[in-house]
Amino acid sequence: MRGGKSSIRWQCFRRVLRVGDSISGAFDLNFGQQQGRYETNYQPNLENCMKKILLGAGAILVAVGIAAPASAADIAPRYRPAPPPMVAAIYDWSGFYIGANGGWGSSHKCWDLTNDGFGPISAFREGCHDATGGVAGGQIGYRWQTGTWVWGLEGQGNWADLRGSNVSQFDPFFQNRSRIDAFGLLTGQVGWAWNNVLLYFKGGAAVTGDRFDVLRTFDGVLLATGEDQTRWGGTAGVGLEFGFAPGWSAGVEYNHLFMQDKDVRFIDTRGVFFGTDRIRQDVDLVTVRINYRWGGPLVGRY
Repeated sequence: MRGGKSSIRWQCFRRVLRVGDSISGAFDLNFGQQQGRYETNYQPNLENCMKKILLGAGAILVAVGIAAPASAADIAPRYRPAPPPMVAAIYDWSGFYIGANGGWGSSHKCWDLTNDGFGPISAFREGCHDATGGVAGGQIGYRWQTGTWVWGLEGQGNWADLRGSNVSQFDPFFQNRSRIDAFGLLTGQVGWAWNNVLLYFKGGAAVTGDRFDVLRTFDGVLLATGEDQTRWGGTAGVGLEFGFAPGWSAGVEYNHLFMQDKDVRFIDTRGVFFGTDRIRQDVDLVTVRINYRWGGPLVGRY
């Protein structure tokens, strides 16, 4: 009867007991096969069985607790790579460009009479005036950029209508008048770029087309005409330009023209020599401009 109860208990807990036996090593069973069934030489009591059950359950819990973090660590995290950051293209000023400009100009002129028509005299100051008016024209050039430095060459040609006059201090009966019809600039440039903003300085050669007349003061009748002159000098200027679209830019520019003194012979309306004046002049120009550029890099620098 006791053997039957032990057999039943064993059948219920044998799987757990196997785990407990492997840990404690304290439980010893001898199995024999007699007439097709198992017998045991040792009859476990209920207290021993409960100990084995507790030991087996504890072993299972410890194994699960150790394995769970390891399994979680073995699983690779699932993530999506972050999209690459957007990088703005750097505006490049390199390339050929062509454009138009327009604005305002002023030419300061001073006349010194050196021959009054009867012969040379000591230079007598007849006075000064400003010839002012509008200008319009175009420019073409090439720029190349190295880092933030921009270098360039440019040619510019403008129509002009700068007019002015003053009453002669030598003889108030006469009025001296001057006009600039056109001018041209051939300059080199060096500038500093902040992306699509360019500050540059320029300098080079300048040429103006001048005309001079002597009028009768009280009614404006033409008395004598000076020979038309092409006058050469130098120029220096500064500009600020802004790139507002691919290939397009707009800006403002100031130029000062240093024109040399030059003697001008006057002939009256009958073709007779009238006199000679030494005329000196400087020119100041302020223009707005727009340029279209091509031939530079096909893609922006990053």
